[in-house]
Amino acid sequence: MPANILIVDDDIDVAETVARTLQRAGFETVVSYRGAEALRIARDRHPDLLVLDIRMPGIDGIEVCRLLRATPDLSRVPVLFLSAKAEVTDRLEGFEAGADDYIVKPFDLRELELRVKALLRRARQSESTAGGFLRVGPIVLDPRTFELRTPERTVLLTPVEFDLMQFLMRHPGQVFSAALLLQEVWGYPPGMGTTDLVRVHIKNLREKIEPDPHRPRYIRNVPRRGYIVAPDAS
Repeated sequence: MPANILIVDDDIDVAETVARTLQRAGFETVVSYRGAEALRIARDRHPDLLVLDIRMPGIDGIEVCRLLRATPDLSRVPVLFLSAKAEVTDRLEGFEAGADDYIVKPFDLRELELRVKALLRRARQSESTAGGFLRVGPIVLDPRTFELRTPERTVLLTPVEFDLMQFLMRHPGQVFSAALLLQEVWGYPPGMGTTDLVRVHIKNLREKIEPDPHRPRYIRNVPRRGYIVAPDAS
């Protein structure tokens, strides 16, 4: 059964272009031009993925994403922001709202299609490999609730934060570059996407789980090599 994708953009031309592109790729699409309407459609249809603009009248894309993440049966639906807002602070705001990916307008239709496919593939893999608790040193990841527990606190992770942390915890003591994490966690082919995507999510994770995000204990840097969750994290 083809995946169902909800496209939300107040620019009719953009929304219809995205819909046609994804339909040609074999997906079913539903288009909405307003945030409030998109939320109603999402609650009714439970789409497999949202392609979401940010600047819209009424409820904007950031608020739509936050409300989705706060809705239990929609909280794990992948969200890809498609926005003309190109500053680093704009991307940060999108990821902090719970987005899985972010593409800046104008965009390449082929890249959009590939990123959508990668997000859907990652979502399916996440569901099939969730398994039981993961423990590395003092930190515990619960796939049933998307919670991460440390000696200091228990935090709820977004879907992409969960997948990133799950991957690192399944490979304790191994170092992964940002470019390799784009391939392994996001499922992007080499050269696609930006390593800023990984860095932003690592930053957000550290702010959630580290006692001192500027001196990370659980997600460490290995200079010029990448990131590691060490078994002796303490």
